[in-house]
Amino acid sequence: MDMKNFIADNGLSNFPVGLGGCRISDLSFDSCDYDVFVFDDKSESDNIIQYGDDFVVIHHASLSETNSEKLLQYYQLQILHDESWDLRMLLSKINEKHASLFSDFAKNCLIESQFCCQKTIDAIHSSDVFAPCWQKCATYYLANAISSINYQPSSPSHMLDSLRKLHSTPINEHISVVNQTVGIERATLTLLERMLKSTVGFSDLIEKNNHSQIIRQKYDFFLKNSMISDCYFYLGYVNKTNFVKIKDTISREPDLFHILKIAFDVEADTNLLQHQSELVQKSCNEILGILSSA
Repeated sequence: MDMKNFIADNGLSNFPVGLGGCRISDLSFDSCDYDVFVFDDKSESDNIIQYGDDFVVIHHASLSETNSEKLLQYYQLQILHDESWDLRMLLSKINEKHASLFSDFAKNCLIESQFCCQKTIDAIHSSDVFAPCWQKCATYYLANAISSINYQPSSPSHMLDSLRKLHSTPINEHISVVNQTVGIERATLTLLERMLKSTVGFSDLIEKNNHSQIIRQKYDFFLKNSMISDCYFYLGYVNKTNFVKIKDTISREPDLFHILKIAFDVEADTNLLQHQSELVQKSCNEILGILSSA
């Protein structure tokens, strides 16, 4: 794709612009979108544009960003437009401290995972229908943490495959807990089709930015290439991201469970759910212990 034309056609030439995500890595699939970061200091949600045969996600960014998760999205960014050299200076600083950024993000994910585990247990005790949704989030946060510790970006399309390929270490052994609690063993073509419809519906409801078109495209790619487990993991990760956006108000919207129970492929057995929560919580504590003693 001609990125110079894209920048000009979309009126982005007044700001520093960079290309990130899968398209600048060795992991890229044909179905992957283009992640374009525009440093315009806007607080707007992502914009999704179809440009030719490709989808482009425009992320609005800031050169004064301090959040480790967002800064890691800029790590190894490919500069497309930077007349002031401000973006080049920011990327240089990120490169210098990337190890501490990955570590900080990993710890934050572990803490978020523990929070979700506690929300799961509380929800079980109060008969809150969203208990299994919280547990799915806990597992995905654990997966994020392990990826970050290994200096891998948070890429839902590629994360499961990347986790499979990691060398055995005391921390990476906890990948088995992710596999045990995320639900990939239940993945079938029929289930994935039902999950897709609900995931698309939930995305349209929460994001309202045509992300569902990208979700469908990736789903088609996964199935065409017989990547059933990766598709299941990807759909769950997308739902986790959108669930977290409304986590503070979710208790006031019980009707959403009707779509989430399929989108997340939730576990109905509360005993198993509590066991999964305890497994994830134990992994988080052990990993935090390893990190603090390093």
